[in-house]
Amino acid sequence: MSDYWPHGAVGQAFGIFNDERGMDKRAAYVIDAKGVVRYAKVYPQGTIPTSEELLAELRKL
Repeated sequence: MSDYWPHGAVGQAFGIFNDERGMDKRAAYVIDAKGVVRYAKVYPQGTIPTSEELLAELRKL
């Protein structure tokens, strides 16, 4: 999802906004059809989630 405007609002709502850097931390979420967050993971700087990891979480739904 985008967090362009208002700047940082989504990241702040999810608790991942990095005030020092002025941007969100890298994170992945799986949200079901009812809007319930079923998976959430924050990644260290410089890393990204793998497709396999996210597909495995999606298959659990």
